[in-house]
Amino acid sequence: MSRATLNPNDFRLFLEVAELGSFTKAAALRQTVQSHISRQISELEAHCGGALFHRTGRGVTLTDLGQLIQARVRGWVRDTDQLLADIRIDAGLPRGEVKLGILPSAAHPLMTRVYLRLQAAYPNIKLNIREGQGGELDALLDTGSVDMAVLFRYQKPASPDEKLLATVSTYLVSRPGDPLTKHDTVDFSRVEGLRLVLPRRPAHWRAVLDETARGKGFTLQAAVEADSLKVQKELVAQTDHLYSLLGPFSIAEELQTARLQAARLVNPDCKRHVTLALPKQGQLTPACKIVAQLIQETVESWGHQLSEPAPQREAASARRAPIPSAEP
Repeated sequence: MSRATLNPNDFRLFLEVAELGSFTKAAALRQTVQSHISRQISELEAHCGGALFHRTGRGVTLTDLGQLIQARVRGWVRDTDQLLADIRIDAGLPRGEVKLGILPSAAHPLMTRVYLRLQAAYPNIKLNIREGQGGELDALLDTGSVDMAVLFRYQKPASPDEKLLATVSTYLVSRPGDPLTKHDTVDFSRVEGLRLVLPRRPAHWRAVLDETARGKGFTLQAAVEADSLKVQKELVAQTDHLYSLLGPFSIAEELQTARLQAARLVNPDCKRHVTLALPKQGQLTPACKIVAQLIQETVESWGHQLSEPAPQREAASARRAPIPSAEP
């Protein structure tokens, strides 16, 4: 049999005739004439190299060759039908690549959870995740290098192009046991004279912190400048009397494991608004709309935080290292 004759439709007809035992009944089922069914079966028999049916006055029965072929093609036809059904389902699913810019401190576990939800419900959507700082992400969004971005704003977004995800405070972070961070809050003025690990200039967040300190009449003392969030946390965790100024989601895991200790800054509290920024021009693809919706739903399900809340019993057992809540 040549490859050109391996047509599932020919074998579907063959199986129908075998089940019905009659060319006439198969023709009635397909709303055609008996001669058309007989001709198709004869062509299939010619390609198979032998008769598939015994013709009798009362209908047809399978020959030995027909029985052999029936046993082998039934599963093949069933698998082919399932494949076609899967293809039709996939054709109706959104697909494509979604390019997303995100702050390093916000990337995990948010992107992990969004990816897992995509895999379960929209496997044809591919994420292309790029980390960057606030100004860089704005530029990427403006040039169309990313389709959307998760970033910080220092005012609540008023534009319909930005969706507020969370509002978070700032924390003074230290090694466990430090007396300055053992309480729930600490006045910003207490930061004066502290040895700090700060992001390098010209980061926008560094500029905000510097300006806040100047407004209180002092200058921040940078013992170390580092863009890497991991470096900042490791230095503080391993050094006495070294501090950093970070958001709650970036230190949640370290607080749970008591590697860090933190107190919320007040007077002022240095709130930041985490937003999902969409392009100001152009239409979002269906895939982009789905990713944007999943990001918003995930953050909302976490109580407007960027990290999944720990079980209440874990929070209760970590009295000296409470997980700071993001404020919606």
